[in-house]
Amino acid sequence: MTQHDDQIEKLGGILKDFRFAMLTSIADDGKLVGHPLTVQEREFDGSLWFIIDRDASASAHVSKRPDVGVTFSGDSSWVSLAGTATIVEDDAKLQELWGPGLDAWFPDGPTDSDAVLLEFVPEGAEYWSSPGGKSATLFSFVKAKVTGETLEGDNAKIEL
Repeated sequence: MTQHDDQIEKLGGILKDFRFAMLTSIADDGKLVGHPLTVQEREFDGSLWFIIDRDASASAHVSKRPDVGVTFSGDSSWVSLAGTATIVEDDAKLQELWGPGLDAWFPDGPTDSDAVLLEFVPEGAEYWSSPGGKSATLFSFVKAKVTGETLEGDNAKIEL
């Protein structure tokens, strides 16, 4: 396995811990707009999938300007992805990814005409992680402050 493969595997391991993402798109006036979304597929296979309203601003933005950013933030790890988003009409994939929580937004379930898939394919990523979770991160911060040593953690940029 190459170092690049190891980094992608590590990225996939970090991503599986996140449920919510912030997709940043570009509006017609050129301004950046953030959209909180729920990741629908937990295994990273090169794409991230979201289910959105076809009339949502995110849908309109990516239809015109598909270059977007997707970020994740947690207690001990952070990920920033840059890539391309596409609106996908695929009833079988929509059915496969559907979860009961989506019924609050789409009362007719996966057959709701407003529900559409957004596929995000990253081209590059950067991640930061601190070992051991929230309490270990706090301990590492305090230790670095007291000793003057650099904060422990892991950071890498990956071209996908």
